[in-house]
Amino acid sequence: MKASFFILVLCCLFVFSVFANVKPNTLFSNNMVLQQGVKVPVWGRADVNEHVTVEFCGQKVSTRTDKNGKWFLQMNPLQAGGPFEMIITGQNSVKVSNILVGEVWICGGQSNMERQMHVWSGQKPILNWMNEVKDAQNYPQIRQFYVSPNPSITRVEDVNSKWVICDSINAKSFSAVGFFFGRSLFQNLKVPIGLIFSSVGGTRAEKWTSRVALEENEDLKSIVADYEKSIIDFPAVLAKFKFNEDSLLTKWKSDINNARITGKPLPRQPKAPIDPVISGECGGLFNGMIAPLIPFAIKGVIWYQGESNSGRAKQYQTLFPSMISNWRKLWNIGDFPFLFVQIAPQQEMNPEIREAQLLTWKRTPNTAMVVTVDCGDSVDIHPANKKPVGERLALAAEAIAYKQKVVYSGPIYSSMEVKGKTIELSFDFVNRGLISKGENLKDFVIAGNDKIFVPAIAIIKKNKVVVSAENVINPVAVRMGWSNVPHVNLFYKNGLPASPFRTDFY
Repeated sequence: MKASFFILVLCCLFVFSVFANVKPNTLFSNNMVLQQGVKVPVWGRADVNEHVTVEFCGQKVSTRTDKNGKWFLQMNPLQAGGPFEMIITGQNSVKVSNILVGEVWICGGQSNMERQMHVWSGQKPILNWMNEVKDAQNYPQIRQFYVSPNPSITRVEDVNSKWVICDSINAKSFSAVGFFFGRSLFQNLKVPIGLIFSSVGGTRAEKWTSRVALEENEDLKSIVADYEKSIIDFPAVLAKFKFNEDSLLTKWKSDINNARITGKPLPRQPKAPIDPVISGECGGLFNGMIAPLIPFAIKGVIWYQGESNSGRAKQYQTLFPSMISNWRKLWNIGDFPFLFVQIAPQQEMNPEIREAQLLTWKRTPNTAMVVTVDCGDSVDIHPANKKPVGERLALAAEAIAYKQKVVYSGPIYSSMEVKGKTIELSFDFVNRGLISKGENLKDFVIAGNDKIFVPAIAIIKKNKVVVSAENVINPVAVRMGWSNVPHVNLFYKNGLPASPFRTDFY
């Protein structure tokens, strides 16, 4: 009896000590980067009604925990620099070391953002990755915070990760696009760079958007309805797969042999369907990988996603900007910069998804789009040349986020004018700097009233392009690069390519 009572007392003391100890969210851990120039939220857990104080860079801010043991406070804007220490005090004291203050960006999206610098099984290595990783040791002021894949039906409080310093070892696990973006930005700004790496391959935008935002949009309610139906249907879908599994595997093995003989890409092995609740089909990745980051002080977001939504490109015109608006609303720091990558040429990626991204850029304030028609891979959805992607995102950041006077985009179609048997195209981002990489412009087609598009002759005249075809007498529309694998060679003089477009959409 005495022994049982003694054990009970020890357990109570242990539970009390666990909840009494002040504990910051793991975003606030050694080697972190805090955003300069704005108020900086800091939060965590402790005992109920515990007095918590944060001391940092001459500031001392206090608060008390709420009835759930949560505490939250804000520090006044900070200046770039470091390393610094932060002391968080409650009934205990926590020291956070080697803190830098600079610029913080979220690196989000699906596999092309998720792709890390090191060699991945089954994928082509990042171009020149070994030399790039060796160079990483020169950038210890670049730090990455990795968010593990974690779909959830409820909002997660802490992703339980850590910050790592960029060096020749850690850089292997950096997002490749994020690494090239961060390095280019650091070279330009000369301040510390923090990268919050939150990406999962093969994911649709609705997974990264809160369910509430989907339900509130009339055009997106169907996503929620389809999700609810998929939950009901899942047991039958799984049972059907299991019933046919042996025959599916037999066919797959035969297809593997045929692919090897013919030199075609190897087909994927049939896999059991995933429970839509577990995979986070409706806001699950938002709950598990974005919500826990809010309201950490950030400068903006770089984003590479859309491949998994290419089959619903029309819907993506609404879904993608809704996701951006959702994040901005919840962060509550205004229309922070949101910079994204247009899907690269690939045999399965239709031009409509690139158009949806182009329209999102045109219709959504404080955004920018990076065009990648010149660094894709027609047979691989994961192009190995990630360096220009990251560097172009950094160029966009310099213009959009830091208001530097740089041209960050290639030519973007703006308007057309019919002049007899020709159509004259006007572009933004040209400033009399249109060039053709090659003798003649490629991938232009033109149509008359019959709406049948035929190959066209396109000629640069000053800052415009004049398009015509011999048998098209009364032209009405032009398209450029309007295919799954465009071959665009229209560029701005600084080497940035034009985005594919069609005039008949407008």
